[in-house]
This record gives sequence, C-alpha cells and structure tokens, in this order.
Amino acid sequence: MKTLIVASALAAALGVSSTAAAQYPAKPIRIIMPFPAGTADTVARIVAQPLSQLLGQPVLVDNRPGADGAIAAELAAKSAPDGYTLLWAGNTQMLGVPILRKNPPYDPLVDFAPITPVVKFAFFLVVHPSVPAKTPSELIDYVRANSGKLNYASGNVPGVLAAAQLISFGKLDMVHVPYKGEVLAIPDLLNARVHMMFGSGGVTAPLVKEGKLRALATLLPARSSLLPEVPTMIEAGMPQLSVVNWGGLFGPAKMPKDIVERLSREVNAILRRPEVRGQLERQGAEPGGSTPAEFAAFLRQQLADWGKAAREAGLKPE
Repeated sequence: MKTLIVASALAAALGVSSTAAAQYPAKPIRIIMPFPAGTADTVARIVAQPLSQLLGQPVLVDNRPGADGAIAAELAAKSAPDGYTLLWAGNTQMLGVPILRKNPPYDPLVDFAPITPVVKFAFFLVVHPSVPAKTPSELIDYVRANSGKLNYASGNVPGVLAAAQLISFGKLDMVHVPYKGEVLAIPDLLNARVHMMFGSGGVTAPLVKEGKLRALATLLPARSSLLPEVPTMIEAGMPQLSVVNWGGLFGPAKMPKDIVERLSREVNAILRRPEVRGQLERQGAEPGGSTPAEFAAFLRQQLADWGKAAREAGLKPE
C-alpha cells in the first residue's frame, strides 16, 4: 500500500510538471541581468526580442547590477524554478564570484540549470600609444625594463585574471589600478595614467580604430571581426590565456528539463539567424550556442581552468 501511495504521488507530481511544461509559457518571462542598462544587456536584448516572438510571450530584461553580479545571480537562484525567471550570467558571476570570494552566496554547479551559452565576447590586450610595444612579447620586455613604473587597469574579473596570468607568465612588476567597470578606466588609460588593460571589444575596439589605443592581441581563439588585423595570443607567439569572456542563459536549479531544453533549442535557432549574428558581431560578440549538457560541461571546465589560473597567478579569495 505504501509503495502504491508513493508511486501515485510521483505520478501526480510528474503529471503536474508535464502539464505546466506543456502550457509553458503562459505569462511573461524575465531575464535578470547583472549589468546596468546600456552595457552587456544590449546583447541580451538582441536575443530576447526574437525569443518573445517564438514563445508568444514578452521576454523582459530586468537589470539588477551590483556586487559583481552576485545580487542578480542570488536572486535568480532563489526564484521559483518554473521557467519564468532566467539569469544572464558570464565569467564574473559564474567563475569570478565563486573563485575569488571566501564565502560566495551560491554554487554555480548546484544552484543553477545551464540553458545555453549565447555569446563569447571579443577581449583585447590594449596599451596606451606611449607604450612602444607592438606585440605582447615586446610589452613584456618593456615592462621588465621599467619594472614597477607602469600601471595596468582592470574593470571586471576577466580583466583581473587575464592580467594576472600575463604578469605571472612574464614575471612582471606592475601596479594594479582596479575600476568599477571598464568604461570608468578608459579616461585614465587615454591619458596614460594607466598603461595597459585587458578590455572587451565593445569598449576598446572603437578607440583602437581611432588610434587612441593600440591592440596587441585578442584572447579569442580566432581573430575578431571587430579588429581582424589583431592577432590571437598564439599567433603573437604567446601561450593562450585561459580566460574566455562569455555570456549565457541559466535558470534556477530544478527547472523542468523539457523547459530547459525548449529554451535552449529556441535560443540556438535564433543564434543561427544571419541578422541576429550580424547584430551580435557588431557588439563585439561571437554567437555561441550548445545543448544544456554541453554548457554544463563547459562551465565545469571553466571553473577548473579559472581556479588553476587564479592559484598560479597568486590570486586569493577575499
């Protein structure tokens, strides 16, 4: 009798879940965005609009910046796992916060359901034109010749880690000047108060094209369409740094599998549209896409790579 009751309860629960998934979506969907309006949310909105059309419900971007994105991520993790609250997250939220904080407020592998990676962002090593280096190796030589005299800026966790890896590799002595965002670092970089930065393409590429900054390499595995003349780190004769600047969609843990898979299919179909790919590329973003299982495996590998890189660079949780 007890076995029958348990089985009946399980069947009823599965029936409710299946019915809810079959009716999904029946109301607007919210994507919590850990950045302020006018930044990375532009890329999310490029995907949200056609996703609204495919799902037949509004897909709204809800900006909740602050605390390196931990506020947004924690809010999403604690939301009902019904597919109506999603999270846009990337390196900082899913890798930087868990690795560089002593008491992170969530576990990226436990508290979220990976849906699909949406984009990889172009990321460049840039210097002020007063720095005579034309390649990363020349930069290393120049920094060594001016040990302790040069500053480097960072405006996000990927920038911190990429610079730490380069400094560790080259055994360099530079002064770190952190900023609360890449845009805030640009005035000092343009005025040579800081001399080097790893920055996203959307922020740095226009300034490189204007001759105000010089790009030495991209961290993408292939050249970026934003600055096709700029080589990859490997093409420039350097080891490939482990930092891949990406953004993707997640749901709270225990979100129904069929909802996760449907959202992944729909977003992947959108990413194959030529007009969408063009819009993303103009934002310095390389369209991504994968299955939820592949995205979960990618996240696990990124956590391992970032953890190793942070340890080798001497970065400790704070």
